[in-house]
Amino acid sequence: QVQLVESGGGLVQAGGSLRLSCAAPGRTFTFSNYAMGWIRQAPGKERDLIAAISRWSVTYYADSVKGRFTISRDNAKKTVYLQMNSLKPEDTAAYYCAAGRSGYTANALGDFASWGQGTQVTVSS
Repeated sequence: QVQLVESGGGLVQAGGSLRLSCAAPGRTFTFSNYAMGWIRQAPGKERDLIAAISRWSVTYYADSVKGRFTISRDNAKKTVYLQMNSLKPEDTAAYYCAAGRSGYTANALGDFASWGQGTQVTVSS
């Protein structure tokens, strides 16, 4: 199991921005070899993969966030980021960082093996 620690959530008005961070501090996890992703779960809804980045920094975005969210990674810091712009009330959810099963681009929940504890994002109208 990989330790993943999310931060950066909070309350923001519609149209605003937030940046989520996810650190993988464990010594045994070779961060640069694995794809990483962000998944969110709104109250009463299923978890959705919204963004992912491969070890070669190839990215995937769900249609719901394309053009507004940007995923990036810093292998030296063992950290993946999610820059969220033009936030909407429907973006309100718990956001989870996840580590992929391989380095290849992931575009499904089953492609991820380890999950963080999540950070809450609330967008007010």
